[in-house]
Amino acid sequence: MSVLNLSTFNALRESAGADFIMELMDAFLEDTLNQMETMRNAVAANDAESFQRAAHSVKSNALTFGAEDLAALARELEMMGREKNLEAGNRLEVLNEAFEILRVRLTELK
Repeated sequence: MSVLNLSTFNALRESAGADFIMELMDAFLEDTLNQMETMRNAVAANDAESFQRAAHSVKSNALTFGAEDLAALARELEMMGREKNLEAGNRLEVLNEAFEILRVRLTELK
């Protein structure tokens, strides 16, 4: 696993274009923050379906960018939501830490 698979990221940059990739990165980072907030709220409300959907969104978007660590953590949380298990413990904090590491890495690539 890696914070960012550069082959995947570079392929996205080539297909999207150098200018548009910046917009995509900003949208991805903002959406991921929103989805993580949704997940925290879903745990508080014991809403496994919303939790699962938000985790799935994070996973899918992370894979698009080549953010393998973030995607793996989100996949684990998605499965927990599917099983109606919201005993996430510190997994949301770990997800947030992985996101922050990724955010710094993407910022370096701008």
